[in-house]
Amino acid sequence: MKNFAKGIFVGVAATVGVTAGCFYAFKKTIVDPIEEKEAEIDEHRRRAIRKRHSAHQY
Repeated sequence: MKNFAKGIFVGVAATVGVTAGCFYAFKKTIVDPIEEKEAEIDEHRRRAIRKRHSAHQY
């Protein structure tokens, strides 16, 4: 019974570790590039708005 409990504990710990690793990898490969692209687009939009406003000042 002692080995069974140890096996369950190790199995649960391994499952939690693999799940956390999968979420981390998903975030790094999918979510972060999308957020970086959105931030870049926002920066270009802000720059264009500033340029448009400064072009019409006399």
